[in-house]
Amino acid sequence: MSSIRSYKGMCPFIGKNTYIDSSSVLVGDIYLDEDVSIWPMVAARGDVNSIKIGARSNIQDGTVLHVTHKSESNPDGYPLTIGDDVTVGHKAMLHGCTIGNRVLVGMGTLILDNATIKDDVMIGAGSLVPPGKVLESGYLYVGRPVKQVRPLNDKERTFLGYSSAHYVRLKNDYIAETAE
Repeated sequence: MSSIRSYKGMCPFIGKNTYIDSSSVLVGDIYLDEDVSIWPMVAARGDVNSIKIGARSNIQDGTVLHVTHKSESNPDGYPLTIGDDVTVGHKAMLHGCTIGNRVLVGMGTLILDNATIKDDVMIGAGSLVPPGKVLESGYLYVGRPVKQVRPLNDKERTFLGYSSAHYVRLKNDYIAETAE
């Protein structure tokens, strides 16, 4: 059985130069921009709403991506939108939230429905972002529930771009290896 599956006529769109590990599963209304990497054991289920992942973003091992369905009380539901140059650490869970550009989501972090993460944010490993919470641009956040700790320094801001570029290079190595 393929790891990329349609659901009710909706099939994932895979952008140019994208790497999807064969052990991951992508179902339904999913859009992957160019140079995205989906690492082992990722589960992305765009069955009751859409998932969009921006250019050069990477979703690391064991991460779960899901959405909230549309209903009478919530006509649009909560899709999952991930911006450009985002690094999502191992075993994170992102559910019906919006992630801006140049964001680092630490390993094991949970981000819940209708949360919004603005551009240029770092979220520490194991954090919990509650439903509806907004994380402002330019800060480090940690904790369960997450709290703003301090502004990002120049080295951390630079690292946000470095991280996504590193994963673009790494996925290119994987693509080249499988082409041999």
